[in-house]
Amino acid sequence: MSKKIVYTHGDATRPPEPGSKIIAHVVNDAGRWGAGFVAALSSRWPQPQAAYRQWYRDRATNDFGLGAIQLVEVEDDLWVANLVGQHGIRSRTTTEAPVRYDAIDQALASLSEQARALSASVHMPRIGCGLAGGRWEKVEPLIAHRLTEQRVPVTVYDLQ
Repeated sequence: MSKKIVYTHGDATRPPEPGSKIIAHVVNDAGRWGAGFVAALSSRWPQPQAAYRQWYRDRATNDFGLGAIQLVEVEDDLWVANLVGQHGIRSRTTTEAPVRYDAIDQALASLSEQARALSASVHMPRIGCGLAGGRWEKVEPLIAHRLTEQRVPVTVYDLQ
C-alpha cells in the first residue's frame, strides 16, 4: 500500500476503487448540517445526516464532541465518517476560523484504527479547509501521519 496521499479530480462521494471504502469529512460540534460537503453527502444518502443529528441530540450520553468520530454504513463496504473537527460555525461577527486541528488529528487517529479494522481505503475532500476555514498545509501532514504512514490508503478529491 502507498504511503503517499493520492490526489485526483472528481467527486469524493463516488470513490471508484474496489473494496471497502470510508468517505471522511469534517463536521461541527454545534449540531449544524446543511452546507458544504455535507450537502453532497445528503444528496446521495440520508443516513449520515440522520446519524449525526441523533448523535448530537444524545450528546449527553455518548462520545459526541471535538475529536470524536462516527462511522455510518451507507452501502455494502462503504461508510461515511463524520469527524468532529470544527468548533461551531463561521459567523459574520467573528474572524476566527472554526477549524480545530487538534480535534481533526484526534479524529484521524480513530479513523485510522477503524479503516485498518475494515481493511478500507479512505476518500475525502480537503477536509477542514472549506467552511471550517482550515489551511491544507496544516491538515495534510495530519493525514499523512495518522493514515498513510499507518498504511491506510488515502485519496483526496478536488472537484473539477
